[in-house]
Amino acid sequence: MHKVDAEANRQLTTLDGWRKFIEGPPPPPALLSPRDLRLRTPVEQDLYDEDRLDHHARMLVVATSFVEKTVVCGRRLVLLNRHAISARRGLMVSGRPGTGKTSAITQLGRAHELLDRTRHPNVPDRIPVLYVTVPPAATARMVAAEFARFLGLPVRHRSNMTDIIEAVVGVCTDTRTGLVLVDEIHNISQVTRAGAEVSDTLKYFSERIPATFVYAGIDIENSELLAGTRGAQIAGRFTLVPTRPFPYGDEWKGLVATMEETLLLHDHPPGTLAKLDRYLHNRTDGMIGALSHAIRGAAIDAILNGTERVTKDGLDAIPLDHTAETPRTPLKRAAHR
Repeated sequence: MHKVDAEANRQLTTLDGWRKFIEGPPPPPALLSPRDLRLRTPVEQDLYDEDRLDHHARMLVVATSFVEKTVVCGRRLVLLNRHAISARRGLMVSGRPGTGKTSAITQLGRAHELLDRTRHPNVPDRIPVLYVTVPPAATARMVAAEFARFLGLPVRHRSNMTDIIEAVVGVCTDTRTGLVLVDEIHNISQVTRAGAEVSDTLKYFSERIPATFVYAGIDIENSELLAGTRGAQIAGRFTLVPTRPFPYGDEWKGLVATMEETLLLHDHPPGTLAKLDRYLHNRTDGMIGALSHAIRGAAIDAILNGTERVTKDGLDAIPLDHTAETPRTPLKRAAHR
């Protein structure tokens, strides 16, 4: 199972942050032998522990079947859209919080950008991927400004919408942007005037920028994004890839084993977490985000308290998000006002 590390706190919504994500994190520190540990000074030990803490603080992105499906569907759409003049088709990634939506679309973006760099080496002015998030209660101008912010374009108070949009479209066209990732799309409601204007702005961007658009959000298929005529247009142009909590099975066991392999602890017996895979599934409700948080948190505690191993008690001590801690209930369809 292939895996890629991604820093949790990287600002993916800026071009510099996105490029750092594409380059990947530094290699993990080497786990020292007991003899080497005894020879280290207190300062050296503190620095060594800090490197290990930083390693465990990074979000691990595992190439799950859902990530792989998202990448395949996205690549297919990019190819199908390559020669389209209009009505390009897009991708919607939808699911509950903590099921890996952002990880999936960013891995799609990473795969697209790495392929673009391979095909166009030594061309630094290309921006093959653009990543933005939709703010809560967003206006059309706010979303347009998010596009500009990623590209490093100045947005002043006196800048009108037309100026911002034309600047964004011009840069994306000149730099050959081929994939636009729009996260937190559930923040758009077609039943409000502001939400409808945001939807129209994204549609206009998709018509002007020759790129494949990918939306990700919570329970999109039951959200107000797909309400009304505008929503029907989106539903008719976008392929839906749903994500769900993992069932207990071979893939879940593989996820736990993969995450255990990344631990840099001096007294952790190999296979300990693999024996706890059913407990971890019950504890996290099959949410990959909660699983990663629990294991990384317990590993950090193990370094801080000197036990140097992840145990069931240590995992129990890590508070998880409310979604993972609450028994699974289906999301209700959003009420249309």
